[in-house]
Amino acid sequence: MGKSSLINMISNIKDLAKISSRPGKTLLINHFIVNNAWYIVDLPGYGFAKVSKNMRESLHKMVTDYVLNREELACLFVLIDSRLEPQQIDLDFLDFLGESGVPFAIVFTKIDKITQAQVASNVKKFKDSMLETWEELPVIFLTSSEKKKGAEEILQYIDEVNVSMASEPTE
Repeated sequence: MGKSSLINMISNIKDLAKISSRPGKTLLINHFIVNNAWYIVDLPGYGFAKVSKNMRESLHKMVTDYVLNREELACLFVLIDSRLEPQQIDLDFLDFLGESGVPFAIVFTKIDKITQAQVASNVKKFKDSMLETWEELPVIFLTSSEKKKGAEEILQYIDEVNVSMASEPTE
């Protein structure tokens, strides 16, 4: 999906997160502190990975526990490959997040790998699929790590979320 590439792009540090050509390499929860103020947390993916069934179940539990129980979680960025039409696994994961009340945004990756018309078509199909069960869509970003597209918009959104979190009254 390009999680590590996206982390490197928005942090503007080329090798902060290790990049692999093989999907499913992230097997741990990795924390990256930004400006001594907030964290980017790289979680294992929920989709394709060449690992055993037991490892897949373990990763699923680790991600689910983190997402559901991390009180400081301000926004989960769900990466979707823009080259693909809506995948049921992605739609199911987003439904799970919505039903669980997890704040999230969608990041369509690799927009430089296909034509802009194909990107627009796939994003529209994805939105249309979501609107079958969702009243309102989450924030959506279009990114290319190679072309450095979308970084500013994501960082601006993170700033907005951080400001809103800081202004919320503590219990």
